[in-house]
Amino acid sequence: MKNLTLKIQSIFSFNKVNIIADGLYLGFIKFGYLFRNLFQTYYGCQVFYVILRPNFCIQKMSEEKKSLNFLEQIIEEDLANGMPKENLRFRFPPEPNGYLHIGHTKAIGISFGLGLKYNAPVNLRFDDTNPAKEEQEYVDAIKNDISWLGYSWANELYSSDYFHQLYDWAVLLIKDGRAYVDSQSSEEIRIQKGTPIESGTNSPFRNRSVEENLSLFQDMKDGKFKEGEHVLRAKIDMSSPNMLLRDPLMYRILHKSHHRTGNQWCIYPMYDWAHGESDYVEQISHSLCSLEFKPHRELYDWFKDNVYAYSSEKYPLTPKQREFSRLNLSYTIMSKRKLLKLVEENIVSGWDDPRMPTISGLRRRGYTPVSIRSFVETVGVSKRENVIDVSLLEFKIREDLNKTANRVMAVLDPLKVVITNYPEGKEEFLQAENNQEDETAGFREVPFSREIYIEKEDFQEEANKKFFRLKLGSEVRLKNAYIIKAESCTKDENGNVIEVQCTYDSLSKSGSGTEESLRKVKGTLHWVSLKHAVKAEVRAYDRLFLDEAPDAHKDKDFMEFLNPNSLEIIDAFVEPSLQTAKIGERFQFQRLGYFCVDNDTTASKLVFNKTVGLRDSWGGKL
Repeated sequence: MKNLTLKIQSIFSFNKVNIIADGLYLGFIKFGYLFRNLFQTYYGCQVFYVILRPNFCIQKMSEEKKSLNFLEQIIEEDLANGMPKENLRFRFPPEPNGYLHIGHTKAIGISFGLGLKYNAPVNLRFDDTNPAKEEQEYVDAIKNDISWLGYSWANELYSSDYFHQLYDWAVLLIKDGRAYVDSQSSEEIRIQKGTPIESGTNSPFRNRSVEENLSLFQDMKDGKFKEGEHVLRAKIDMSSPNMLLRDPLMYRILHKSHHRTGNQWCIYPMYDWAHGESDYVEQISHSLCSLEFKPHRELYDWFKDNVYAYSSEKYPLTPKQREFSRLNLSYTIMSKRKLLKLVEENIVSGWDDPRMPTISGLRRRGYTPVSIRSFVETVGVSKRENVIDVSLLEFKIREDLNKTANRVMAVLDPLKVVITNYPEGKEEFLQAENNQEDETAGFREVPFSREIYIEKEDFQEEANKKFFRLKLGSEVRLKNAYIIKAESCTKDENGNVIEVQCTYDSLSKSGSGTEESLRKVKGTLHWVSLKHAVKAEVRAYDRLFLDEAPDAHKDKDFMEFLNPNSLEIIDAFVEPSLQTAKIGERFQFQRLGYFCVDNDTTASKLVFNKTVGLRDSWGGKL
C-alpha cells in the first residue's frame, strides 16, 4: 500500500491527488451501489480514501498543512492586504420562520468554524423582517440547535434591533433622490420590471417630488394606508441586466404584530435592504451566504455604498459578501415552506419528527453533533452546486455510534425458544461487554433462563448451507451465553412456527474458558430472556421520500413521492438493563442497528427510534 501511495504521489502533484481522491471518494459515496462488488460497504470507500489521499499518509501528515478552502483564501488575502485581524467578524443570520435543517449545518459550520479558526466573534442574528411568518418558537429552536451542535455565538442580535436606523437611512435615500414611494399594485410592478432579455419600464410615480415621497413614507409608517397601497422602492436602473436592480422594494405595509416589536411598526423592510445593512451596523467583515444570493451581491453593494456615505464615521468597515454552494442532500427536501406543509398536513408529527431533515428531527432520531459536524467537514466548501448522497450522512452516524454506543440485545420479531435440558426455574446472570470499541465502557449483567426470545428470521426448519443461523439439527451460539441445538418446533394451525425446542451444552458458556466454550460454530444470535424481557415500542424509520430528488420535478408535486412505509411501529422485547435508559441515550441493538430513546418514553413505556441500520440497506433499491 505504501509503495502504491508513493507511486501515485510521484505521478501527480500533491494538490491534484487531493482533488482526485476527494472526487473519487464522494463519487463512491454517491454511486457506491454500482461498485458493491468492489466496495461492499462505505468503509471500503473510507479505506480507499485514506490510502490515496496524501493528507492521510503517515509520511505526509507532519509535513503538509491542510489546504485552505476558497473562503479562507479570501480572508488570508484580506489580512495580507492590511486588514487588521481584530476586524474579522462573522455572523449566522437565520430567518425565524421555521426550524433549521441539515442544509443549514454547512452555513453554521462555515461561519462558526471561521470564528474558531481566526479567534473572531460570530454573531447569531435573526433576520426577522416578516412578522407574518416568524414566531418565538422558531427563535428558541434555532438557538437550541446551534448550541447542541457545539457552537457559541458572541452576540444574539435581531434585524428588528435596527428598524429605526433602517428607517432613518431610507429617509436619507429619499432626500437624495435614490428612493421613492410607488403606488402601483404588486402585479403592475411585476409587469413593469420586464424580463431578463427586455428592459423594464419606469413607474409613473418614479419622479414624485422628494417632499411628496417623504410625506407618503411618513404616512405609511403612521399606519394611514392599507396593505398593498404603497411601497418604498430604491431608484436604481430599470434597464439593468440584473433584474434585482430594477428599482427593488425596500419597504411594504404589513399590519401584523411582530414577535419582538409588537405593533410598534406597520411598515417592514424587505430582506435585501435589511440584511446587508444589518451586516453593516454589526461591522461584519465577511458576509458569507449560499450561491442563490450571488445575483443579490450587486444590490447588496449598492445599498452598502449609499449608506456608507451617511455613516462612514460611525461604521467605518464595509462588509464583503461572498457565496458558497449550498448543501443539497438526496431523498431530502430543504425548503422550509415545503417542510412546513408536511407538518401542517400531518404527514409528520412535527418539526422534530425523526423522518424530518431538521436538526431537531435528526437529534431525536439519534444523530450526534459529532457525526453532523464530520459530515459537513467531509462535504467541504465549494463554489459549485452538487447533491450529496444521504448515504454519506448515514455512514457518519454509523462511524460515530460504532465508537460510542453501548451494545445491548433486543428482539423486534420474537419467536419463543425453550431450552428443554436447562433446569426449570433456574436463572443466571451472564457477563456482557458493553462496547468492544471502548475499553472504558465496562460490562453489564444479562439474565438468562430456560425460555428466551430470538428473531423469527433467525430460525428455519430447513435451510441451505449458506444459512448460518438456527435450523433443525444445527447449532448456534447465543451471544454471551451458550451453544444451543434446535431439536424440534411447534406450529400453529396455519403452519407458522410459534416455538422452537432446543438443547444446550452446559459447558459452553461464553468466557468460561472450557474446551466446550472455545468450540467454533458458524452462527451467533442475539436473544432476550422471556422471563426478564421488557416490552418496548420501536419506531423503525425509512426515508420519507422514494425519489432521489422529490422536489426537482416540474410536472409533479413533491408530495407524490412520499414513502407510505416511512414509519413502522414495532412491539419489541429488550433486555432489562434498558429500563433505566434516559431520553436521548443511544444504543446498538446487536445485529439490528442503532437506536435512540425517544422523547415519548415514560416511566411505564420505553420508546426507541431507529437511527440507522448496521449497514446500508438501500443499495439494491436505487
